[in-house]
Amino acid sequence: MMASLLRTPASLWADFDRLQREFERGIGVPASIRAAGAAAFPPINVAGGTDAIEVFAFAPGIDATTLEVTVDNNLLTIAGERRLEAPAAGQTVYAEERFGGKFRRVVSLPDDVDSSQVDARYTDGVLRVRIQRRAAQQPRRVAIN
Repeated sequence: MMASLLRTPASLWADFDRLQREFERGIGVPASIRAAGAAAFPPINVAGGTDAIEVFAFAPGIDATTLEVTVDNNLLTIAGERRLEAPAAGQTVYAEERFGGKFRRVVSLPDDVDSSQVDARYTDGVLRVRIQRRAAQQPRRVAIN
């Protein structure tokens, strides 16, 4: 019994990570650039390079006119609605795993993104949002006159 009360550092970090995921899921806003978890829709991938951040949202069957992408205060918001077709008259529904209705995902972005340089494209069920990073300030040598 005493052994079950002792926690290793690795298990403590796992507990903290689990708590953060539950917190993020509860308020709908991730506390970091990491994704919110498997239950969120649409599922996303986030990648970053030196020139841009790219977010891929996998949302097949969505009418592109229902999608809304905004960037404000380093938060990328993807919102929309997925409409489901009603079963034909006389059909019995035995399983319904695909949800319908409004959805919203929020991704926290790094401080160096340029919210005026955003490109969003929806092709084959994948929404690709590319946000440019601002050019890094490079040290420069100052000439002495």
